[in-house]
Amino acid sequence: MIASDIHGSAYYCRRMLEAFRTSGAERLLLLGDILYHGPRNDLPRDYAPKDVIGMLNPYADRILCVRGNCEAEVDQMVLDFPVLADYALFMTERLTIYATHGHIWNLEHRPPMIPGTILLNGHTHVPRCEEYPDFLYMNPGSVSIPKEDSPHSYMLLEEETFTWIDLETGKEYRKYQI
Repeated sequence: MIASDIHGSAYYCRRMLEAFRTSGAERLLLLGDILYHGPRNDLPRDYAPKDVIGMLNPYADRILCVRGNCEAEVDQMVLDFPVLADYALFMTERLTIYATHGHIWNLEHRPPMIPGTILLNGHTHVPRCEEYPDFLYMNPGSVSIPKEDSPHSYMLLEEETFTWIDLETGKEYRKYQI
């Protein structure tokens, strides 16, 4: 399961973890902005970063995370899983995924990638899936503060299929097969 931009919302973190448990996913990849809402965002529903800490830490052995622009060293002091890496590189037999929040590495400032790599970002709060000549760009959207009339959302990756899910309804609204 791939999610981004919780921004301290206890309500949406709880919903996200319920979806994680029922999805059967082995791992939860968080693309940053976990605890703080940031100066450009309104407070999300049930803003309670301490509650989010308490909900996420029991899953520390199943969470993979990259640093968002709202993460700081103090966040690492309270979270039991690493949150300060600017990117993570995942490779399967056929997929190479460069996962990052999006405030450093993004479409306008691409990291060095081999052709065929998937650039996976959060940050914009807008779900996307776009094919480019030498890479694929994907964004799960935001769990708590979606933008541009998009749903509260996350993605599932199974084998070579990415599925975007509306967190509120539990329904699939986009699918991409590699």
